[in-house]
Amino acid sequence: MQRVAVDGAELEVEVRGEGEPVVTIHPATANAFAPLLAEPALTQRYQLILYHRRGYAGSTRADRVLSRAEHAADCVELMRALGMKQAHVVAYSAGCTIALRLALDAPDFVGSLALLETAAWIFDEPTEAMIRQGQELGAAMAQAHDKNGMVDAFLRQALGDGYRAWLDQEVPGAFEQTVTDWVAEARDASWRFSRQEAARIHQPVLAVLGAESEPRAMEVHERLLAWLPQAETLVLPGVNHALHMLKPRAMAEGLADFFARHPLTGNT
Repeated sequence: MQRVAVDGAELEVEVRGEGEPVVTIHPATANAFAPLLAEPALTQRYQLILYHRRGYAGSTRADRVLSRAEHAADCVELMRALGMKQAHVVAYSAGCTIALRLALDAPDFVGSLALLETAAWIFDEPTEAMIRQGQELGAAMAQAHDKNGMVDAFLRQALGDGYRAWLDQEVPGAFEQTVTDWVAEARDASWRFSRQEAARIHQPVLAVLGAESEPRAMEVHERLLAWLPQAETLVLPGVNHALHMLKPRAMAEGLADFFARHPLTGNT
């Protein structure tokens, strides 16, 4: 991966393919998007930009919890450094909170948004199920005595009890890297996404859901569709929150179809 300087830091970046740029924003697992880099439906038609956020993997380490706005600003500076004025933005789980902040703070840079199961904690009007999810995760992590146990509790809730059987194969080293980066994943409580802010987002939006995800994921999905009336929906059969890691081909084809219907209008 190459290293790109942004505002006093360096971010690891991998660029693959040619065409309209697609910037991915990862969650706690820095290489969560790696399976998509091998999918020709994307790499033969688009330029994929996979980068590690500040504090993750080989990017500059963070000495404090960064805000969603700071992570979004890093993404803008990365795009500028790579000569991009606009891109399709694909985000996953907690990464979606940064993508939404990016669309609010730098709308001209975002040609379209693909949100893969947005993290529930971002909303300023949580439902009972969303609140319960946070309480359950907090209780499970409180029982852990080390970072390995905390990360395991976190990933079990997100990906299911049997996640290690496939995660080590699909994204080698993902668990160990997530443990190393765990301090960077502390949740920033300085901003919550509101209905009023949602009204400011006018880009095309694709809301993606796993058909076997838990009911609270459906609540988040329905919230996005209600708050973002332009949003289209894509439900991947046979998977939960793992989505693109378990079905990268179906995810890549769905994304490519969405991008083709909503080409970039800014100069790239």
